[in-house]
Order: sequence, then C-alpha cells, then structure tokens
Amino acid sequence: MLIDPADLAAMQRALELASLAGEADDVPVGAVVLDAAGVVIGEGRNLREVSHDPTAHAEVVALRAAAASTRSWNLEGCTLVVTLEPCVMCAGAVLQSRVSRLVFGAWDEKAGAAGSMYDVVRDRRLPYRVEVVAGVREAEASALLRTFFDARR
Repeated sequence: MLIDPADLAAMQRALELASLAGEADDVPVGAVVLDAAGVVIGEGRNLREVSHDPTAHAEVVALRAAAASTRSWNLEGCTLVVTLEPCVMCAGAVLQSRVSRLVFGAWDEKAGAAGSMYDVVRDRRLPYRVEVVAGVREAEASALLRTFFDARR
C-alpha cells in the first residue's frame, strides 16, 4: 500500500505530539488535521491529565484547532492523522466534523472505533462515512504506547 507523503509527514508530527503528551504523564497520542491541500490546519495531543478534561483526547483537541483555524465546524475534505485508532467518542467527533479521511497508526483492540472493536466511522446506518487508512507507522506508534504503559506497571 502506497502512503501519501503528506500523511507520512503529518504522522511524523503526530508522533512528536504523542511524545510530548507522554512527557506530561498523559497517554501518548498525537493528532494532526490536514486540509484538502495537505496543509496542517490543526494539531493536538492528549491533554486529559493537564487540563482535567475527560474529552481532551488528541483527536478532539486537533479537530477544535482545525475548526477554529477555518472558522467552521465542517471539515469536509480534511484528513485527521492520529497515532492511535480513535475511541467511540473521537469517532463520533470525526463524524460530526465531517472529516473525509482518517489515517491512524496503532490499532486499539480494547476501545477502537475505526475497525477493531467497533467501526463507527464506516457504519452504514449513519448518514456520513469516513475513508480509513490504518497502520501508518504502526510500530512506532505502538512502541510509544507500550513504553508508556510498561513504565506504569
């Protein structure tokens, strides 16, 4: 499978953001939103511990930043690149923002909602579906998470 160079560059930035989240004692997840031209319009990292906000997942933070930069909640034509498969909450946010593509690194077998546990973003019963590209730089994204959780066990 050929990966779009813009997706790879965005995943690199998402991995950097994930590392920053881990350094702040939050689960190391990072996310970047690209516009249709591949330009970064929003980015985020997990901030739940820092902000004491249960909704401050990397995806939600990045989507909020992208919506603010475009001055629109509607991010149709945009791509969300994230280091970990989104959870149900984040998958819902992806659908509500009308993001067209989702690119992620590591699968989340316990809580993923883009193909592992659930497939919310491609559920045919919903009015909007998202193109999914999974496993981009999966080994690196998984290693960040494994290192983080191993240190806490």
